Amino acid sequence: MNRRPLRYCGATAALSVALLLASCTSAVRGADGAGGVGDPLFPALGNGGYQVTHYGLDLDYDVRKKHLDATAEITARATEDLRSFKLDLQGLKVSGVRVDGEEAAFTRKGHKLTVRPAEGLQKGKSFRTVVEYSGIPQEMTDADNSKEGWVKTSDGAFVAGEPAGTMTWFPGNNHPGDKATYDFRITVPERYTAVANGELRSQKTAKGRTTYEWHNGQPMASYLATATIGTFDFSTSRTPDGLPLYIAVDPAEAAKSEPALNRLPEIIKWERGLFGRYPFSSAGAIVDDTGNRIDWGALENQTKPLYAGAPDTTTVVHEMAHQWFGDSVTPKTWKDAWLNESFATYAEWLWAEREGGKTPQQQFDALYKDKSDDAKERWAFPPGNPGSAKNVTGTPVYERGAMLLQQLRNAVGDKTFFKILKEWPAEYRHSNADAKDFIAFCEERTDVDLTDLFKDWLYGKGKPDWEY
Repeated sequence: MNRRPLRYCGATAALSVALLLASCTSAVRGADGAGGVGDPLFPALGNGGYQVTHYGLDLDYDVRKKHLDATAEITARATEDLRSFKLDLQGLKVSGVRVDGEEAAFTRKGHKLTVRPAEGLQKGKSFRTVVEYSGIPQEMTDADNSKEGWVKTSDGAFVAGEPAGTMTWFPGNNHPGDKATYDFRITVPERYTAVANGELRSQKTAKGRTTYEWHNGQPMASYLATATIGTFDFSTSRTPDGLPLYIAVDPAEAAKSEPALNRLPEIIKWERGLFGRYPFSSAGAIVDDTGNRIDWGALENQTKPLYAGAPDTTTVVHEMAHQWFGDSVTPKTWKDAWLNESFATYAEWLWAEREGGKTPQQQFDALYKDKSDDAKERWAFPPGNPGSAKNVTGTPVYERGAMLLQQLRNAVGDKTFFKILKEWPAEYRHSNADAKDFIAFCEERTDVDLTDLFKDWLYGKGKPDWEY
């Protein structure tokens, strides 16, 4: 037998085998994970090099001091060889980071937390990161000047993440293209309630503090996560077909909220008939008294839409439609937020017709013929190309997007259109999609040429000149 010198990572057997093996283990070469995923509207959000599969969040909140002590356990899979990776976290003090049980070096710059594991991460490898952090969470102001994130209220916190505010209260891959399951463990003074996504697994009180454990077992984009805290009237029930409902309402908003929330089971049943099987294992609502802290009405948090004050029935219809369109089928980037809002707005139109109001065509006609000053905003930009972050929730994303759907209905006919409403959320259930996916999906279901329809209504500048 020809004995040649052993070589490990380019070294010879002159070094000890143990040292060479250690060298091979730690010398995985890789990239520094990108800080951003190239979102057209929010290029700094999200991070490259990995996909999160699960978040375990342990939050201990002192309502009086407004102070948060927390640990985030993040399970992810590397999509490339990594020597470092980034997480989105704004503010708050990080006291330690571990990757697969080993202490990891970390640095902060802006809202990026850069983690350098003791050993490199190989592509395809699952790894677990634990971040310990604390401080007083601060709210964010969006590009359109609205508030989000961890917004303090007189009795706790109103927690909303669209589009970027999630990073004010936990570290993660803060982009809709990365969906994961979640577990929340939230400890608050015993007279307060903590409400998160999914189902309540346990509630235990000891030494004047109550810990709520919530489990969200279906994939969720980070912007849909919540951990809202307050003095709520909290109730649990089930729909007639057994779907668990969790509803938390600030006592100041209880009487005004009752008419709309009482119709929640009816709304879910009606939307299920239009959009197919309800995509999650529970539903509900959070209604908070935010005073003057929030200047928008509602957010479609997964399983429990969040309302800044008592909602009307139409708003509940809109937010529950998002459980299919936006929460289950989530846009790949924020450029396609119209895929969320157009369907939810069109659901409003269908509900209005059901309740004896205008038909969707009448809604379309009124908006198209409108010559008021407000009409200029409707045609300010095409919904498929908002152009800037401040337009992500602009009027065209909602109204012109819904008008596009009505034109699609006119083009393909009711049978095909309502088939699309049901099959689209089934095809992309719990995943991500974009405009190209939707256009191709529609074209596969009709012989009608839809090229000009999408060119004019989704991407065309100004008011489309269209026969209808």
